[in-house]
Amino acid sequence: MDRNTFTGLFLIMIVLAGSFYFFKPSEAEIKKENERIAADSIKKATANKPAIPAPAATATASTVDSSALKGPFGGNINGTNQTSVLENELLKLTLTNKGGKILSVQVKGQKTYDGKPVILFDGNENKFGLNLNIGGKIVNTNDLYFTAVKNGSSISMKANYSGDKYIEYLYDLKPNTSNVDFNINLNGLNQIVQGNTITLNWEATLLEQEKSGKKEQEHSAPYYKYLNENPDYLNVAKDVKEDLKEGKIEWFSFKQHFFSAVLIPAIPFEKGDLEVKVSTEPGKIKWYGANMQLAFNQLSAQNYAMKFYFGTNKFSTLKAQGHEIEKQVDMGYWPLKYINRFIVLPVFNFLEGFGWNYGLIILVLTIMLKVAMSPLTYKSYLSMAKMRILKPEMDVIKAKVGEDNPTLLQQEYLKLYKQVGVNPLGGCLPMLLQLPFVMAFFFFFPNLFELRGESFLWMKDLSTYDDFIKFGFTIPFIGDHLSLMCVLMTISTLIYTYFNNQISGASGQMKYIGYIMPIVFLGVLNSYPSGLNYYYFLANMLTFAQQFLIKSMVDDDKIHKTLQENKAKPVEKKKKSGFSAKLEDYMRQQQQAQIQQKKK
Repeated sequence: MDRNTFTGLFLIMIVLAGSFYFFKPSEAEIKKENERIAADSIKKATANKPAIPAPAATATASTVDSSALKGPFGGNINGTNQTSVLENELLKLTLTNKGGKILSVQVKGQKTYDGKPVILFDGNENKFGLNLNIGGKIVNTNDLYFTAVKNGSSISMKANYSGDKYIEYLYDLKPNTSNVDFNINLNGLNQIVQGNTITLNWEATLLEQEKSGKKEQEHSAPYYKYLNENPDYLNVAKDVKEDLKEGKIEWFSFKQHFFSAVLIPAIPFEKGDLEVKVSTEPGKIKWYGANMQLAFNQLSAQNYAMKFYFGTNKFSTLKAQGHEIEKQVDMGYWPLKYINRFIVLPVFNFLEGFGWNYGLIILVLTIMLKVAMSPLTYKSYLSMAKMRILKPEMDVIKAKVGEDNPTLLQQEYLKLYKQVGVNPLGGCLPMLLQLPFVMAFFFFFPNLFELRGESFLWMKDLSTYDDFIKFGFTIPFIGDHLSLMCVLMTISTLIYTYFNNQISGASGQMKYIGYIMPIVFLGVLNSYPSGLNYYYFLANMLTFAQQFLIKSMVDDDKIHKTLQENKAKPVEKKKKSGFSAKLEDYMRQQQQAQIQQKKK
């Protein structure tokens, strides 16, 4: 090589080295080009991928800055549905990577009325996820595909934003529990998510479990509880949406008749809204929707701890959850709910401990109630017997005064009551005192989970009606069936009314009004639980037995003699009750008013 050639080659090397140094791309440009190449690779792989994605494609997606792919969480927008299962003795949860949510819940050990497994909700129409404000755009995690990793009794669902920025849903189902521990972890999103709150959205369509979808709808509603307040619920009969802004929300529940799905946050929700829509589709009860606000403190690692309850609406089970969740079991209005909760339910649970059939438990419960109320029943019978014995004298007064002056007639009746020492309301008051217990059972039995699926005699399920006769068509007021236990209850009530009229000596309109009510109740109670009608039937039969026993103890001749002796006593020695005095004054005022009216 001569000197000139060497010099030329040396100059060319210097020029190449200088151009490489001065015109080389920056680190940012290199990164951008690499991302473009990776994006093109993923796009081609997606276009040509088989039904089940290859592991290489999944690994590539997880290593890419997904914020550069179609916006926030771009790498999680497309994917293939995959499911995972968490299961213990009480629950079977099916989770899906689409939304990282619980897809369906099966309550193990329970069956629908037609013998199928109890599935609270199922299918992709059920939604669960966070609404995140990222760059002015609302991203709903229900639409993202998460990566599922199962570890023993827990499953982690993770969606990467980029690098160490991600959302994680952690589900943990421990043995022999109806609770699912649920944690939301937001890592590195403090500079990405805007605002000081994020929204948790949950929507679910509850499936039919019971014999009568209509009755199940009547007992199903979303419940919620403000912090330091009593639980409340939305309308059970119509579509409604309610904003919950009166305080922080301790929990909310998607409740149906005998089962519930409850979400309990460790830190109460800031506010929210609940919505319910009555479903008209076969096999579906209602659609529920909830949007709850969670405080977002712009921390680099934000955690929200919560707990799901999926299970029965058995009062004791719900009470064990705390937070007064058991109050979503409808025990009636005041004071009925206190009678049911503190008297009837403890006695029922005590009897249940003997392991008897529930038909026998209802029988013993009814006997115990009748024995406890027997002093009031005795007083009522005695008072009605006195009124019956006085009826001949009352008929004489009525013939003498006539029916044209009802006020004067009532005054004369009061004089007679005063003379013989009889309280005209003596038969009513004991009955009124027993009425709250009768009404309390009207709420107790239809909402008692323990009766669900329990049979007795011909009744296959004491928690619903026994359609002994099926019409195949609907009759107004009655329905499409006839309940044998309701018919027996109606017949026994009519017989009870007849004997009651014999005791009280009722006549005229009062005599026939008592026969109308049982017929009305036939239409009302025909679709109510056979356990409730069975209780009312037993109550009537035991009342017959009580009256027969009391009748053998009461001597009408002796009562008549006592009344006549009272009548013979001087008036000044008789003590006038406050009620009698007020009633007498009222009658006097009415008579004066009638006299003044006639003068005009």
